[in-house]
Amino acid sequence: MPEAPAAVAPITQDVLTIPRKLPEGGLRNLVGLTRDQLRDALIAAGTPEKQAKMRVGQIWQWIYHWGVRDFAAMTNLAKDYRALLAEHFEISVPEVVTRQISADGTRKYLLRIAGGHEVEAVYIPEETRGTLCISSQVGCTLTCSFCHTGTQKLVRNLTAAEIVGQVMVARDDLGEWPVPGAPKDETRLVSNVVLMGMGEPLYNFDNVRDAMKVVMDGEGISLSRRRITLSTSGIVPEIARTAEEIGCLLAISFHATTDEVRDRLVPVNKKWNIATLLDALRDYPRLSNSERITFEYVMLKGVNDSDADAKRLVKLIAGIPAKINLIPFNEWPGAPYERSDWERIEAFADIVYKAGYASPIRTPRGEDIMAACGQLKSATERARKSRAEIASEAGL
Repeated sequence: MPEAPAAVAPITQDVLTIPRKLPEGGLRNLVGLTRDQLRDALIAAGTPEKQAKMRVGQIWQWIYHWGVRDFAAMTNLAKDYRALLAEHFEISVPEVVTRQISADGTRKYLLRIAGGHEVEAVYIPEETRGTLCISSQVGCTLTCSFCHTGTQKLVRNLTAAEIVGQVMVARDDLGEWPVPGAPKDETRLVSNVVLMGMGEPLYNFDNVRDAMKVVMDGEGISLSRRRITLSTSGIVPEIARTAEEIGCLLAISFHATTDEVRDRLVPVNKKWNIATLLDALRDYPRLSNSERITFEYVMLKGVNDSDADAKRLVKLIAGIPAKINLIPFNEWPGAPYERSDWERIEAFADIVYKAGYASPIRTPRGEDIMAACGQLKSATERARKSRAEIASEAGL
């Protein structure tokens, strides 16, 4: 299937996603710019070319290492240069509308971005790491029938600034920016980032790639590519590009072992079916040098949780370095499915484990604040639909 030319529009399932136009004449946000983009912006604002590389390094460290938002605080820059920066630029991150903290310590942020749209990000603390789940779109094009986010139609792609900004907001809230002069603290509260929030990251490839370049840069937020996982429903033409241009770990929202069931659960399967997707994945570990692909598999009672499904699953992924994350279904108001019984999930996991694959069962986190997998949705966009309406849309 031919790829849509990048200059026209990103690949999408059934809609044209159009980049947001910035207001004319406004201050340019430096957050989310790659080093090359930042250099070009500084030169255009009057920075001498010979100084540009040094200025990029200084400003980059202030924004992404120290978390500074005010040019006046950038004390190793001359006052007149700080004034020049303030005249042309801003350092802006999404606005926190609400912050909810679950009984288990999970934090969910409702964030307002340009245009008044809202997205959600979730921070999940664990004993050995802290994972931040971030969004890449307002809403989602995919309409996966088990996912609450999928009942909210796509509004627009997030910019690179809005993606990086979610990481910065979480670090603000957790007090994770270092303090000049204080002893260096090696503890990372946000130690891992997963692109598993609202939206399909590979339908917003360029902005996701640029944002991850910023997050992975060793002189700022400095998360290694092995600490970043991108979750996709299987946008086949973009999978090789992900390996080559981002190189992070990959997770696949798989959820079914036959095309008939996956067509219903993950409608993009009608465009790129299971066989096509698996063919694309067989090259990914070699291209990105990553260890394993994670297959995400939501456990839906009586739908995809039989012993036969488990046996088909391990046959399908044979030859792909993989682990299988089993996700007990997180219910939401009007959800057309139920969570598989615990005994059934354990029996499924046992078959996968005995076939030689790690098969952790993900502990549901943040359910009491609707922060668990598949539950995210903008508060202002929550659909007031009956269970019957949702079931009808899901083809049940």
